[in-house]
Amino acid sequence: MNKRMLFSTLMILFSVHSFSQQNIPQLLIAKNGNTISTAKQWEKIRRPEILSMVETEMYGVVPGELKISEITLLDQDDQAIQGKAIRKQVKLTFRGNQKELSVELLLYLPKGKKSYPTFLGYNFGGNHTILNDTAIHIAKEWNGAAKPRGVETANWEVERLINAGCGVATMYYWDIAPDREDFSIGIYPLLYKDGQTKPANNEWGSLAAWAWGLSRALDYMKADKHVDGSKVIVVGHSRLGKASLWAGARDQRFAAVISNNSGCGGASIYREKAGETLLKMNNRFPRWTAVNFKKYTESESLLPFDQHMVLAMVAPRPLYVASASEDAWADPKNEFKSAFFATQVYHLYGLKGIESDVFPALNTPVGSTVAYHIRNGKHDILAYDWDQYIAFAKKFVK
Repeated sequence: MNKRMLFSTLMILFSVHSFSQQNIPQLLIAKNGNTISTAKQWEKIRRPEILSMVETEMYGVVPGELKISEITLLDQDDQAIQGKAIRKQVKLTFRGNQKELSVELLLYLPKGKKSYPTFLGYNFGGNHTILNDTAIHIAKEWNGAAKPRGVETANWEVERLINAGCGVATMYYWDIAPDREDFSIGIYPLLYKDGQTKPANNEWGSLAAWAWGLSRALDYMKADKHVDGSKVIVVGHSRLGKASLWAGARDQRFAAVISNNSGCGGASIYREKAGETLLKMNNRFPRWTAVNFKKYTESESLLPFDQHMVLAMVAPRPLYVASASEDAWADPKNEFKSAFFATQVYHLYGLKGIESDVFPALNTPVGSTVAYHIRNGKHDILAYDWDQYIAFAKKFVK
């Protein structure tokens, strides 16, 4: 580790002593000023308020309903990974406005098990990148030449998951919505009104579109006899961690939610303006959120919500937030802070989360139904992270 990285790590580890919720929107105070003191009040009053605010002002609303039009089993191998797994490649087809979009979902499922957790998330380079398996279809590329097979193997740890009795399912995120300023391809045109060429100001950006795609994958998984649909855990890293959080907050069918190094627009508190700030995110990636959200650029104090409220919407389902010591851009201090504040809602259900505001030591997971760790190293998702997620799933996903 060079001196710059060491300094960044030390600043993260020693900058948190105690937290105040001053100047951060209160989770348990409703719009009418009443205090939320029960889980029922949270579900009937405060959660819908927060969902409406965040959806309209940040991620954007989904402008209609679009179900899977057709499911095609492209490939099934019951002897995958040295005979330990079932590999399936499934095409999910969507139709709307006389247009069609097809997305391939790749699954590896443990053989001989009926009840097990399955981790669902997007990959960055195509399904063929998560494992060096020549049977996996090469992803069609919106963004240049195809990446080599297996280049994301270390980020997915498929065999580790199968050996632990867990399943894994993934899609290439570009297939749902392009990660560029182009609203003419992907899912958007299938839901446009006459004459529309881009989402309206309150309609979905790409984070919401990717979250929508994860829910459609869950639709399929809940109907697949090889998958335990009651134990699907949505997981994501970096910008895809932002999407997984919104998917899990919005869609309560997910059994648990995991955010890995998601930072600004994900787990981190906006108001602290550390790492990737709202200004930097909105300037570099305006497509990620609704147009409505741009009015808060450099005006975080005007936000009627912050990201601890998105995390809280996962309750009472298990939630795991993770950071890395050399990843100041994702703002570990405020990812932890957000999870700590979200724990208030879990208390309404009689559940424990992160009970201390003391920032944890490296490689020392803390918490319960809400959990957190900061791993030594860079912006990545690695074997150490997966080991924690596997243990978390086995303990809390029932």
